[in-house]
Amino acid sequence: MDKALETMINNMPEKTGKTLEEWFVILAKENFEKHGVAVKFLKSEYGVTHGFANTIVTLSKQDDSSQQDLVQAQYQGKENLLPLYEKLISIVESFGDDVVITPKKTSVSIIRKKQFALIKPATKTRIDLGLKLKDVEIQSRLADSGPFGTMCSHRIVLNDLADIDDEVFKWLALAYEKSV
Repeated sequence: MDKALETMINNMPEKTGKTLEEWFVILAKENFEKHGVAVKFLKSEYGVTHGFANTIVTLSKQDDSSQQDLVQAQYQGKENLLPLYEKLISIVESFGDDVVITPKKTSVSIIRKKQFALIKPATKTRIDLGLKLKDVEIQSRLADSGPFGTMCSHRIVLNDLADIDDEVFKWLALAYEKSV
């Protein structure tokens, strides 16, 4: 399990008043179909912050496959991109203990209080790094969000480890800072 996620789960009883398993029981009774409705329920009915609510709902919907299994499945046939993914994860983990890394079926969401980045192996030779950077103009490698739609405002295309440079670090750090 990712260290930041493990820390968040360990802090959950103190921060939310319940353990992850207790939240699972509450969500199971409600049986929400949509992720957003369940998040809104936890926030409005229990006063859970968005980051915790999103994590609780995401983890409650995961089947028996672990987060690592989800990442491995994303990179099957694209193993050459794993070093890029691992470098991006190492960068966002360096920002602080409040970063939550949430693998999904086709991408990995990077969340603080709000989601600020998305890592997606787009093709066999490319990772798309989606960033939420409100009020930042398109420039240089910082392109329009493209396939990410409204979740991300921008996208950076990464084909090689060398593409993850100081500029990418700067944009990731800015997205992290704006996600409060």
